[in-house]
Amino acid sequence: MDLTGEQRIPAPREKVWAALNDPAILCQCIPGCQSLERTGENQMAAVSKLKIGPVAATFKGTVTLSNIVPLESYTITGEGSGGIAGFAKGGADVKLTEDGDATLLTYSVNAKIGGKLAMLGSRLIDSSSKKLAEKFFRKLKKAVTNQAITDDDDEDEV
Repeated sequence: MDLTGEQRIPAPREKVWAALNDPAILCQCIPGCQSLERTGENQMAAVSKLKIGPVAATFKGTVTLSNIVPLESYTITGEGSGGIAGFAKGGADVKLTEDGDATLLTYSVNAKIGGKLAMLGSRLIDSSSKKLAEKFFRKLKKAVTNQAITDDDDEDEV
């Protein structure tokens, strides 16, 4: 699965960069994220609970940041297992550019899934991935503009 896009975030690049590197903020923004803890300089352990179609699972995994160019870009890679529901692994290249008083975030995601998740079909997976990305960016925009992230923003079903 591949997913690319861009988001205009109404905040300075420094603030967006800080949010993208803060495990507490990321945990609030990632749909279904139950915990995200730094385990090394550029590594984190994650636990997320999601329901995609008829498959619900708690995924445990790792996240690594690499190719870091402060305030400009990085590559984020991760992999996780949801038991019999399957596994997911992949990465994203993230780039930030100034856009007036806002920040333009561009991303390119490549992910692979297996197990029961893979049996759901590419249309459902692609649709669900787009919804998860929309939820993440909606929450990130609220976080960097100091707006409260509400329970309505935290639905984990796609």
